[in-house]
Amino acid sequence: MKSFSFSVLFVVLLGILAASQTLFVVQETERAVVLKFGEIVREDVRPGLHFKLPVVNDVKKFDARILTMDSNPQRYLTLEKKAVVVDSYVKWKIDNVAQFYESTSGDVFVANRVLSSRVDTGLRNKFGERTMHEVVSGQRDELMTELRDDLNVVAQNELGISIVDIRVKRIDLPPDVSESVYQRMRTEREREAREHRSKGMELAEGIRADADRQGVVVVAEAQRDAEMIRGDGDANAAAIYSNVYTQDPEFYEFYRSLQAYRESFNGNNDLFVLEPDSEFFKYLNSSTSNSAAK
Repeated sequence: MKSFSFSVLFVVLLGILAASQTLFVVQETERAVVLKFGEIVREDVRPGLHFKLPVVNDVKKFDARILTMDSNPQRYLTLEKKAVVVDSYVKWKIDNVAQFYESTSGDVFVANRVLSSRVDTGLRNKFGERTMHEVVSGQRDELMTELRDDLNVVAQNELGISIVDIRVKRIDLPPDVSESVYQRMRTEREREAREHRSKGMELAEGIRADADRQGVVVVAEAQRDAEMIRGDGDANAAAIYSNVYTQDPEFYEFYRSLQAYRESFNGNNDLFVLEPDSEFFKYLNSSTSNSAAK
């Protein structure tokens, strides 16, 4: 009984060992090739359970998902010979598994190194054909599309991979150029500020001069209206006085004399040197004589 159990266990272990050597699984995110003494005999093995010959066959698996190659920032020259520092990245995936294995021995780092060199050359050529404004804003998307299409052809022929996308994360000026650019920008902004300030002062002077002119006009018109009103008042007063004088000249003369007395003797220290029979004392003398007679 013990011998039978041991035999069964031995057969099971032998079956597991044989299965591990003859069966292999390719995941959904993987692609694989089967080698026979280093030579590819089965290309692009799809996901699932597959068989191989022990010892004779070997299986190489590769990541079938989209991979990212993040390049180091590089310095390029634009059409105006202005230096820029470009930080970019590439999205790629394996398109031809057999060709990828033959060109890179299945090493992703080798593929990234070759791809990085191609991208560097492509960016250098594309930036050299465009101005600073075009690479920063005007034709940036067009540049990336052209580079992706050109590089995709080369990558498929040489590495068996396809380029999904190429993007520039940022474009900076080198430190030695940034300071001069900032200084030029500062100078331009200061010049613009001076122009705006001078225009504002000119506008303020115009507004101030117009306000002064309007003030002079308003005062002159007010004075004109006041003189006209005063003239009308004097004319009306003269007409009233004339009417009163014609109605009773004696009373009018008496009334005017009383006004003269009031204004002349208004102060306590006033001193007049006049003749006693002066016309100015006409009504005073007559009133005094009347009192004495009574």
